[in-house]
Amino acid sequence: MKKTTIYILGIVMGLSFLSLLYLQVSYIEEMVKMRREQFDENVGRSLAQATHNLELVETKKYLEKNVAATGHVSLYGQGNQDSVNHNIVAQSIISSFETNSFSSSFKLKTIINRPSNIPKVIISTGKNLSQTSSALQEILKERYIYQRALLDEVIYNILYTASDKPLSERVNFKQLDHFLKAELLNNGIDIPYHFTVTDRDGKEVYRCSDYTYDNEKVYSRLLFEKDPPAKMGYVNISFPTMDDYIFSSVRFMIPSIIFTLVLLVTFIFTIYIIFRQKKLTEIKNDFINNMTHEFKTPISTISLAAQMLNDPSVAKSPQMFKHISGVINDETKRLRFQVEKVLQMSMFERQKATLKKKEIDANELVYNVTNTFRLKVENCNGTLDVALDADDPFIYVDEMHFTNVIFNLLDNALKYKKTDVNIHLKVRTWNESNKLHISIEDNGIGIKKENLKKIFEKFYRVHTGNLHDVKGFGLGLAYVKKIITDHQGTIRAESELNVGTKFIIVLPLFKDE
Repeated sequence: MKKTTIYILGIVMGLSFLSLLYLQVSYIEEMVKMRREQFDENVGRSLAQATHNLELVETKKYLEKNVAATGHVSLYGQGNQDSVNHNIVAQSIISSFETNSFSSSFKLKTIINRPSNIPKVIISTGKNLSQTSSALQEILKERYIYQRALLDEVIYNILYTASDKPLSERVNFKQLDHFLKAELLNNGIDIPYHFTVTDRDGKEVYRCSDYTYDNEKVYSRLLFEKDPPAKMGYVNISFPTMDDYIFSSVRFMIPSIIFTLVLLVTFIFTIYIIFRQKKLTEIKNDFINNMTHEFKTPISTISLAAQMLNDPSVAKSPQMFKHISGVINDETKRLRFQVEKVLQMSMFERQKATLKKKEIDANELVYNVTNTFRLKVENCNGTLDVALDADDPFIYVDEMHFTNVIFNLLDNALKYKKTDVNIHLKVRTWNESNKLHISIEDNGIGIKKENLKKIFEKFYRVHTGNLHDVKGFGLGLAYVKKIITDHQGTIRAESELNVGTKFIIVLPLFKDE
């Protein structure tokens, strides 16, 4: 599959998942908003009905007191017909309170159980029916006006008397708590709440015993809203668990979001695996191509030498026979070395390598390797400078593997030299922070920054335009990294394109092992 196709599929699927997440989050936000608005409306309705019930209770209380006072006057014969009518009106209103059980609206009915001073039927003599009917309507009108005046007198008396008292005397706070709880339940709200009663200036008149304010939203409602402004009070209610109550309605969406996120993460991981497998496929193909090239040359040489051995003239020349035999032997060793390198990396991948460690003088080892390698450098018209400045060069390593590490780094420097510039190698040892440092620096083609962090990966090779211009499998630096790590050391590379590369090895000293 082409990389472009993978990118297109990834972008389409990614946008689809993100759009799905956006729709889910938007739906949750809209539901929370609607739930909050509904909650605010229900609380406002509950507060309105609770304060209305409180006003009805106060009105009933004053009516009962008025009835009792009027009855007391009538009992001792000190009252007149007005007081009796006053009592009748008040009793009618109280009866209406008890019958309607504090409903939001009620009718005031006047019920008179005793004979009226004005007859219900007037038998007229000498008058016709229309005149009698007009007289009766006039009498009923006067009676209505009279009783309405009595009712107004009662209401005005209640208003002016009640509003003069402080809120602490006018409000039964336990009864207010009962009204609030009942009305909240009627509106579908069954969660804990706290409430306070304050006056017009915000001074608290009452606070419930379990009240704790923690930045919750406070709902306020005016008490006795028809009272003079100076006498007004407020009931304030808050809900500590309001957010939990509101979000409880959208909790069923949380698993959906979690599953969507899991799918998104799985999709991203799948795309990562696809790209990784594609990269490994490219590395594998690169490795096979390089391995074919590496094996093709010695096989061709051996094949050619074998054909020459079949020539009778070669058998007659011992010198030629020896030369051809040496070529076959050298090429066979070269093939064996390449195969062993691949097998060795495979062994390192499965398990930790078996190292035969012993105390080694690093200065002496580096000197021997560079002295052997100097001939190759001089054949390329290059120079090799060695500075063995380590005062304490003794390390605990496997001599064979560590020799291969130094040789591989020097061989890489020679492979990746500039074609138009003579190679110049610098090898140095020194002590720093109770450790041994070894650096190998060249003036070759260098490595790009984006490739620098990948050079120690197995089978990775920096592309130089022509796949076969530099021989190798991409195993050398992976082998170096593995050996240094198994010796509890570190290796890092510093490079600049077209300037050169520097490898720095850091190993613990023998006395620290």
